[in-house]
Amino acid sequence: MDAHEIEVKHRQRFEFGSNWRKFLQGVGEKEVAAASSSPLTALGCKRLDGSTFLDVGSGSGLSSLAAWRSGAHVVAFDFDPESVACTLELRRRRSAPEAEWTVLRGSILDRTFLASLGTFDIVYSWGVLHHTGAMWEAIDNAASLVGPEGRLFIAIYNDQGAICIYWRLIKKMYNRWPVWRVLLLAVRLPYFCAVRAAGSIARRLRRKSHDLRGMHFMRDVVNWLGGYPFEVASMDDVVRRVRSAGFSVVYSKSVGRRSGCNELVFQRDR
Repeated sequence: MDAHEIEVKHRQRFEFGSNWRKFLQGVGEKEVAAASSSPLTALGCKRLDGSTFLDVGSGSGLSSLAAWRSGAHVVAFDFDPESVACTLELRRRRSAPEAEWTVLRGSILDRTFLASLGTFDIVYSWGVLHHTGAMWEAIDNAASLVGPEGRLFIAIYNDQGAICIYWRLIKKMYNRWPVWRVLLLAVRLPYFCAVRAAGSIARRLRRKSHDLRGMHFMRDVVNWLGGYPFEVASMDDVVRRVRSAGFSVVYSKSVGRRSGCNELVFQRDR
């Protein structure tokens, strides 16, 4: 067995790919459009024509598809074999040439594998690096793949202090004892529904739209409950870490004191 299979067997890792496979069953143009708008806004681009784009932890493949549709030459990889299969399936559906959208299996913690990739204009990893079990090493490795004056776009779970200890326990329980999964879903689902409803009302009052990045509600809930390994970081800590590697912040989006991911786009200094 490889490292992923061993971690899953010992119930130390959530099978994201299995959840993504279910998500793909309902993916249509609406989801693709939502996934396309979010990164382009953060990167300050209307399109990515001619750019090289690395999708670290491709998951469903939706972000890779969005980058390819925007004109980028895409390389995507994931540690989870089911996620790799999902990305390949999306590429097949769109009849995208392999030369324009390469899909690989690999780990952001495997430096030998990373050395074979080269560097990229844009390195993108949304909500992935904190699930590796070695978040800071993963962030450093992702930054090392950014080419001259290139950009690093990452989203990392917000550090909320003690409440993160609670969520880490929930996630461990979800993975360690499958019998608990139905119970946890039953207990926590009303909470997630209430949070979503409250957010929807607040956005309507502010006349703001909400970008779900193409995600479906139930698949998002399962990803959150099961997402283990699980690490967190404050936005300031992430900024200090990446700046020390020779980058400047060009975009940031904070979730404040709430749960969720802080988004950051860095540009490599000249």
